[in-house]
Amino acid sequence: MSIQSQLSDILTRIQDAEKRVGRPPGSAKLIAVSKTFPAQDVLECYECGQKVFGENKVQEGLSKKEALPTEIIWHLIGPLQRNKARKAIENFDLIHAVDSLKLATYMNGIAQELGKTPHILLEVNVGDEDSKFGFSIEDLKSEWNELLQLSHLKIDGLMCIPPPSDLAEDSRPYFKQLVALRDELTNVSGVQLPELSMGMSHDFEIAVEEGATLVRVGSAIFGNRDYSH
Repeated sequence: MSIQSQLSDILTRIQDAEKRVGRPPGSAKLIAVSKTFPAQDVLECYECGQKVFGENKVQEGLSKKEALPTEIIWHLIGPLQRNKARKAIENFDLIHAVDSLKLATYMNGIAQELGKTPHILLEVNVGDEDSKFGFSIEDLKSEWNELLQLSHLKIDGLMCIPPPSDLAEDSRPYFKQLVALRDELTNVSGVQLPELSMGMSHDFEIAVEEGATLVRVGSAIFGNRDYSH
C-alpha cells in the first residue's frame, strides 16, 4: 500500500473511533512518526495533507526540517538529553517526553535565556517499568506545584507509553490511568491540561476511545522501519 492509502486508512480509523464514543470529529489529531524514514517519505505524506510529524531524535529531526516545507509542524516525541535541550526548544513546536523535574527545571533556565516559552508534555511511566523514562504517578503528584513554578515552560498535558503487549486492549487501563491523573492534577490546581499524547500504531484506536488528543503513528503509515543505518 502507498503512503497516501495508509494515511487515509489511519485517519478513517481515528474518525471511526471518535464516533464510537461520541467525540467531536477532529478532536484526536494524528502525529505521523517519521523517525528513520527519509525526508522524501515525509514530503509525500505532507503532500497528502498531513501537517504534523514526530521525530525521536533532535538531530534527525533538524536535518529533515531544513530540507522540508516550513509549514510542517514538528513534535519531538523521543527521550530528550540535556545537551540537546537548547536545540529542541529552538526547533520543535511541542516536546512530548519531559520525564523529570530535573530536566524540566534545566529546560526552564534555557527557555528563559532564549526568551521562549516552549510547549511541553510530561511523560508518565504508567506501567511503573524500570526500562522506561517518565514521572511515576506519585512523583508527578508530589512535584506538581514545583513544575507549575517553572514560568518559562507551557505544560500542555501528559504523555505515556503503556507496557508492550500484542493485544491493543491491554493498553486501555493505562490510558484510563493517564486521563484520571490529568483530571486530578487539573482539579487540585485549576490548570487546564488539554493534550493527552497516547496511542501508537497498534493501539491508537483504543487511545482515541479513552480520550487521546494526539496519537503517534509511524509504521502503519510509512511501513516497517529499517534500523540498520
